Amino acid sequence: MKIIRSKAFTAERAWGALDIARMNGITTRLHWTDQPYKWHVNDGEEVFVVLDGRVQMRYREQGQERQVLLEAGDIFYASVGTEHVAHPQGEARILVIETEGSV
Repeated sequence: MKIIRSKAFTAERAWGALDIARMNGITTRLHWTDQPYKWHVNDGEEVFVVLDGRVQMRYREQGQERQVLLEAGDIFYASVGTEHVAHPQGEARILVIETEGSV
């Protein structure tokens, strides 16, 4: 059993993570960041939940770049093949559920 106070979590570097669980090839990780990630496509599906802060999620759909501002409590689902990049607006804490070993 674990109890995690996500608002208290910080990392030594941007996108540092706390591993919460590994279940049947799926990982659940809590990330802290204050810097953008990089454009990427995951090996599988990804569920991206903003727990604290705000994140501008940029993604490409049918060759066009789009963006959405995610607030605490918002969820971004990236299906297989969705190219995307997260740009936090200040500090953010994010729960990511994805295939183990995914980018």
